[in-house]
Amino acid sequence: MSELICIKDNLEKIRNRIEQAETKAGRPQGAVKLMAVSKFHPAGAVVEAFEAGQLLFGENRVQEASEKFPPLIAQHPEIKVQMIGQLQSNKVKKAVEFASCIQSVDRIDLLKEIEKQCAKLNRNIEILFEYHTGEESKSGYTTEKALRESIEAIINGDFPHVIPKGFMTMAPFTEDEALIRKSFITLRELSERLRKDYQSLSLTELSMGMSGDFEIAIEEGSTLVRVGTAIFGERDYSKS
Repeated sequence: MSELICIKDNLEKIRNRIEQAETKAGRPQGAVKLMAVSKFHPAGAVVEAFEAGQLLFGENRVQEASEKFPPLIAQHPEIKVQMIGQLQSNKVKKAVEFASCIQSVDRIDLLKEIEKQCAKLNRNIEILFEYHTGEESKSGYTTEKALRESIEAIINGDFPHVIPKGFMTMAPFTEDEALIRKSFITLRELSERLRKDYQSLSLTELSMGMSGDFEIAIEEGSTLVRVGTAIFGERDYSKS
């Protein structure tokens, strides 16, 4: 079986599983978007996924994404790529040139740099606030107070080129379903409080769930799942 057929078939299987999880959770079909995480996979794999109908992609590393996606987006503007990995301030300038969204906003200093670079380009960019719900090694806001300070700075007009759309988290890497579910519940309940308190913003996106746990995430309210290995296969880390 060719790689093209494999990726196409894998996408179909994941989409079917998403639909089944939506039904199980009593949610409408199409409530959950699928992001294909293409890090450490070549541009050819992205093209094959695109030809199978996939338009939304996620990348962790700015350097890799900046080499892979701008030529593809130039040919196919409907392709969207979002940055989902921890973002260093010195990588922001390049990231905002091609990314449609930065999901991993985890500190106000990063917001300042995103605003600075977007202002130079006179372009707006969507962002998600990453909140820490997993093990200690993960990035993300660690307190609700710090997250609220960033949201309030946006409302006050400090970052006019930044458009907040919601929240993201990574569950802990564990076989314990209770811990995974707790991570997703934590983010959902946080988002519910913040949406209620900041109704002038559209904070409806909940990006949570990956290849091994996205069905649990859908049960707990995810609106966007980030799936890589289950679509593209194991990654080639020799390129890292």
